[in-house]
Amino acid sequence: MLQNWLKPLPTSLRKSFDSFETYSFGKNIRSHSDDFPDLKDVRVVLVGVREKEANAVREALYRTAFPFPKDSVADLGNLRRADAAALIPVLFELLSGKVVPVVLGGSDELAAAQFLAYQESKSLVNLAVVDESLLLSEGQAAPRQKPVYAPLLSPRHPLLFHFGLVGFQSHQTPPGVVDFLQQNNFDAVRLGKSRTAMEDTEPVLRDADLLTFHLRALKQAEAPGVEYPSPSGFFVEEACQLCRYAGMSDKLTSFGVYGHQLDRDPEMQTAQAISQMLWYFLDGYFNRKNDFPANTDGLNEYIVDFRQLQYQLTFWKSTRSGRWWMQTPVSSKKKHQRHYLIPCSFQDYQAACREELPDRLLQALRRFGG
Repeated sequence: MLQNWLKPLPTSLRKSFDSFETYSFGKNIRSHSDDFPDLKDVRVVLVGVREKEANAVREALYRTAFPFPKDSVADLGNLRRADAAALIPVLFELLSGKVVPVVLGGSDELAAAQFLAYQESKSLVNLAVVDESLLLSEGQAAPRQKPVYAPLLSPRHPLLFHFGLVGFQSHQTPPGVVDFLQQNNFDAVRLGKSRTAMEDTEPVLRDADLLTFHLRALKQAEAPGVEYPSPSGFFVEEACQLCRYAGMSDKLTSFGVYGHQLDRDPEMQTAQAISQMLWYFLDGYFNRKNDFPANTDGLNEYIVDFRQLQYQLTFWKSTRSGRWWMQTPVSSKKKHQRHYLIPCSFQDYQAACREELPDRLLQALRRFGG
């Protein structure tokens, strides 16, 4: 099935493998050459969408060091057609096979297709987005951005349980969008907060089933190869930290980077930035602690009497990673069971002990009717 949608890597790229060091990325992964790679024991796969952009990222990524398990990553080549009708079934098949797909080279509009690949899921899905702004309708659309997520948010897609926006800039965001996110108990972390307290973004990303990362969220000086770049945004090092947070999440099952335009990237600086982001996503993935709380084994329980809310709050701390979750104190419907433990931080627990609960956790309680 996958072979029908994907074409092999170009011969010119494959020939360059010979010049790589033995420790390099390109020498230690399985790739789609004349034959489709065996996916047995493969845990993460790369899927290129727009061929030129995807191959430019590969040229940078393949030269990096590969400290991960050999043959645990496969490059499946590029889509024969760079559109949603081709991307959705490919991602669906990979997700069904319990393989984590990483999408590279896609246009911004294809980010929604990554979400729609989960349509056959029996569970509701949490979506996290890193972007400089969010538009909810065509009427709001400025020349620099399209309302990619409007069909998923307004009205809310029946598959979508929760949405998180990281790195948005107030001067780029239409009035009313932040109010909409708050009214729907969604997460929204401004760029300034994201940069000054990166740890506050970790629970948002840990709670996501999929992450879509739009490159216009980076500074123009860091990633010039996008349409309508901005002088403000994340540094590459900060983007890599966000990607590592996402990779470490046991809950997250797909990752995509969108918006690269090769004709605006003559020095391949943006391609190199993407390759570093992908590398740190993998670094996070291969350092997962497997402490996603499907049950409470391996978790220490902490109970806080929250008189203001007239009930107790239960927090859980992983003995493996030191990460924290807050349990919703209301009964959850069966379809919500994957989400009833809300990722949080030690600082959130300390605030609860003072009977002060951050807005993000209050919104989480409201999502469950608490």
